[in-house]
Amino acid sequence: MDSDTSKVIGKEMSHDQKMVSGTAWMTAGSMISRILGALYIIPWYAWMGGQGPGDAANALYQMGYTPYGFFLALATAGVPSAISKQVSYYNALGEYEVSKSIYKQGLKIMAFTGVLSAIIMYLIAPLLAGASPSANTDEAILVMRSLTPALLIIPAQSVTRGFIQGHNTMAPSAISQILEQVSRIIFLLSTVFVIRQVNSGEVVTAVAFSTFAAFIGALFSLLYLGYVLKRMNTAFNYEPEESKGEVSVSPNQLIINIIKTSIPFIVIATGIIVFQIVDQISYGPIMSAFSNMSEADIQQTYGITQANAHKLIMVLTSFGTAMSIASVPLISDLIAKKNMNEVRRQFSKGIQLLLFAMFPAAIGMMVVAEPLYTIFYGNNTLGTGITQVSAIMSIFVALYAVLGNMLQAANLTRPAIKALFLGLVVKIVTQVIFVAYLGPYGMLLSTITGFAVSCGLMMRIMHQHTHYSANRLFRRSLLILIFSIVMGIGTFIAKWGLGFVLNYEIKVHSLIALMILAIVGIVIYGYLVLKTKLADRLIGGQAARVRNKLRIS
Repeated sequence: MDSDTSKVIGKEMSHDQKMVSGTAWMTAGSMISRILGALYIIPWYAWMGGQGPGDAANALYQMGYTPYGFFLALATAGVPSAISKQVSYYNALGEYEVSKSIYKQGLKIMAFTGVLSAIIMYLIAPLLAGASPSANTDEAILVMRSLTPALLIIPAQSVTRGFIQGHNTMAPSAISQILEQVSRIIFLLSTVFVIRQVNSGEVVTAVAFSTFAAFIGALFSLLYLGYVLKRMNTAFNYEPEESKGEVSVSPNQLIINIIKTSIPFIVIATGIIVFQIVDQISYGPIMSAFSNMSEADIQQTYGITQANAHKLIMVLTSFGTAMSIASVPLISDLIAKKNMNEVRRQFSKGIQLLLFAMFPAAIGMMVVAEPLYTIFYGNNTLGTGITQVSAIMSIFVALYAVLGNMLQAANLTRPAIKALFLGLVVKIVTQVIFVAYLGPYGMLLSTITGFAVSCGLMMRIMHQHTHYSANRLFRRSLLILIFSIVMGIGTFIAKWGLGFVLNYEIKVHSLIALMILAIVGIVIYGYLVLKTKLADRLIGGQAARVRNKLRIS
């Protein structure tokens, strides 16, 4: 490579630009993917047969996806972030040959963990199904096993994403997420329509094909990532002599390093899923002991809480997921360069950016919960209430994802895992009490309590090691919360007024109301953050340009 026209790995941007740009790309990919994942529910739910069969199908779907998510995280969750962290670190040192080796060894590890996870999940599916709040164990086993093929291919996809992200390039990963979701949904809806509407087949068969669609989506995503990898500038574009060669790491040592780096990421990533597994295993027995609900009612209420509402809040938590991915290579790069001042600043900036998006989104969802739930699943009082509490929970879940990954990028893995463990203990202890007295709401409140403990401990750990300005972060967060509450009050008044002319029990009316209320919320919050120039401090020049165009001084 000619030194005068060298191919620069990643665009040269400031750290703020990298954080905002990376988060924007990953948020776009994750949010579009999650929105599509929520929207397909409307025809899927209807073709399944409406509220009765639809709730049962969604519960079955979630019973399969919760253990699948755990095994997927076990096989892959730590690796993209670990690969991203190590590639970014060695690229910063000019050790491109090491970066190449990291990717190659990562693929070998993924081949092994993917096969192992698929085999284990297939074999223990009967045990997991027996512990789930399912009215039919055999159906739950079939759904769980239909997800195992995806475990064979997603690991290779994940390590490729991590390698690309390690070059501070987030666009390909974001696009691959969208492509994966689109291809998955096309296959899913096509098979459900044929099975249920054309052939009048069984609900469980349609659900099994819906879950198998994860394999189809992963296949298309992997093919796209392979195409991108051949065309973009990465460490592979550097010849061996262009690498500094001051660091020598054997293949076996690289594998050990990747595994050691991955394990904490895996633990943190599976934390959210472990909380859900606690719900899946304990909800049925607790409700059977402390209520008069039938097995069918227990399955239905579990489906409303852990499947229906969960799919809606996933759109909100996607911002936290995106930011956690974007922050890892950036903070790792700063740690490699021993730039602690910038680490301190980027940590505080990252949390503010997260809350800047999460506070108004969560409060907005609480206000519009009734029309929102009606659009997707039909009018349901329990569904509306669960969605409102789930919106609050989404703030803590997103904050946990960001803090956990930031701590690991800053080499604070053990304290992060300890914080998760203590939060999980709180979740387990409060689960029985909350569910016994509050039913399905108890699952959400115990999750909020557990993650609140973990997040508080993680904030304290980061403060001890970076000495970020807690007062500034608190003041800025409080201002964002106040603006979000003002937006929520304005949107609530608008919803109350629309209630005189629209019926929120009717889907079309709810859709009209939701579009109007979304505009009201965006206008109020947008005006407040632009007028006070809060958006300028967090987003930068983009906000200033928007303010100038709208003539807001």
